[in-house]
Amino acid sequence: MPHHCRFCSTPLATLVADLGATPWSNSFLEPTEEAIAREQAFPLQVMVCSECLLVQTTETVPADEIFNAEYHYLSSFSTSWLDHSRRYAEKMIGRFNLDGTSQVVEVASNDGYLLQYFAEKNIPVLGVEPAANAAKIAEERNVPTHVAFFGQITASELVARGIRADLTAANNVLAHVPDIADFVSGFPILLKPDGVATFEFPHLLHTIEGIQFDTIYHEHYSYLSLVAVERIFKTCGLHVFDVEELPTHGGSLRVYAQLAGGKRPETAGLAKVRSDEAAAGLMRMETYLAFGKRIAAVCEEFRAFLADAKAEGKTVAAYGAAAKGNTFLNVCGLTSDDIAFIVDRNDLKQGKLSPGSHIPIHAPDELAAAKPDYVAILPWNLTDEIVAANDHVRSWGGRFVVAIPEVRVI
Repeated sequence: MPHHCRFCSTPLATLVADLGATPWSNSFLEPTEEAIAREQAFPLQVMVCSECLLVQTTETVPADEIFNAEYHYLSSFSTSWLDHSRRYAEKMIGRFNLDGTSQVVEVASNDGYLLQYFAEKNIPVLGVEPAANAAKIAEERNVPTHVAFFGQITASELVARGIRADLTAANNVLAHVPDIADFVSGFPILLKPDGVATFEFPHLLHTIEGIQFDTIYHEHYSYLSLVAVERIFKTCGLHVFDVEELPTHGGSLRVYAQLAGGKRPETAGLAKVRSDEAAAGLMRMETYLAFGKRIAAVCEEFRAFLADAKAEGKTVAAYGAAAKGNTFLNVCGLTSDDIAFIVDRNDLKQGKLSPGSHIPIHAPDELAAAKPDYVAILPWNLTDEIVAANDHVRSWGGRFVVAIPEVRVI
């Protein structure tokens, strides 16, 4: 059965990567035979649209089954992400002169990790978040939260309540929406005439250059370049006027958009990223075809590292039960025979098994108890933060390992 672009309906013909069949990356299991027997796997393929250049999964797992009342990802567990969010708030307040008369709305506001910094400055905020458990935590932080998926209907409901936004933030959510046209079309409805919408997302350019195939999972329906985002936004009534390049998530973009016909001029940053993407070949199908062929070599190199460690009698654990880590483990075909356990600060994941690979997840203090020889850092984008917070691993001669884009022992 042919696949069609989730944005423009063009038939998809170019395969970017086929990662086999994997479970949902955040569907952690209870450590029981019954839970393991019930586990399901779904095809994980991505293709690129030759018309709008949107890179996308071919299967659409229903969003309400993933981002449900007990969604396990909570943003506040990363101190570096909190620092990033605080700096964002400070920058937006200064650049757009936000004050007590302004309204800031974050879509996919999670546990209030970002809006808390605007609220501290007495700027009115509202979060829109479908995961009820995350929304409850946000409310406890004095971040009012509307529990819903965002799109044109939700935007219209908020406007009917008298809410119009001077600034909207949508961080690392644009990739998570199956109907990207409906999602983006909600922002022109919600924004004030002179309002600004910002979007942050991992930049496809870095995904390809860094062989970051582990960022591919069912919860990520789209993989975004500026050229694709500009085409989508234009169709939906937004105009991009500025872009910042960020180090987060292995290399991200922060895109600033205004209503179509807005008066803010385009910046040099926007021109630079457009030029970079053209030079990297993101308008050519052969660029995407080449990416998939590089994935197998990354897995082979890490499996060889594990085999050598095992032959030497070394033990290997992992840090961070992140979604990207689960993709990596499953694509590489790893199990608890290869990695003894994973530690994670999120107590919602502790005591469970990683999806697919069925590796037990413990609290971080298990590292000191077990004293593994190597600790593989699965969320490699947080390597500096994780190494600094777990420097005691070195006290017993332990070393950290990162596998993407190549094996690196720290």
